[in-house]
Parts: sequence; structure tokens; C-alpha cells
Amino acid sequence: MTHTPSTKTFEDLYLELSHKLATGDTNSASVRLVQAGTHAIGKKIVEEAAEVWMAAEYQGKEALALEISQLIYHLEILMHAHELSVQDIYKNL
Repeated sequence: MTHTPSTKTFEDLYLELSHKLATGDTNSASVRLVQAGTHAIGKKIVEEAAEVWMAAEYQGKEALALEISQLIYHLEILMHAHELSVQDIYKNL
């Protein structure tokens, strides 16, 4: 996949979330989700994982890609809530 200005990498999203969370803007859904805690984030991860599975079973590539991107977003939210860096994750891949 080629990285274009309109797309984000895993690292780009992580940095964007870092900035949002550093500002603490309660109008941000990302900030509110981190403030809600691990249980709330975990529920979203389970929901998104089920949607990934269903998209893989019954929908096309575009729908599957969208669902996977939403799962990645919520996983990165959990990373921030527990102060994990991208490097912490890459050490275990």
C-alpha cells in the first residue's frame, strides 16, 4: 500500500491520538473514551472485532477494510489508556 497525504499509517494515527489526548478536549470522542476507562474501551474492541468478522463473512473488501480500521483505532485508544507505545507493540510482533 502506498502512503498518500490523505491516508494514515498506524504511527500517524497513534501520533494524532497522542495530540488529542494531550489537549484533554472533552469534545473529542477519543478523549472521552480514554476517560471512560478500560471496560468501555474493551466493549468497543469486542464490538468492532465482531463487525470485522461479519464483514469478512458477508461483505466485500471495502466494508472489511473499514471495519478493520475502526478496530485498529480502538486498539490504539486502549494502547494510550495503558501508556503503551507503538514500539511496545512492535517488540511483540
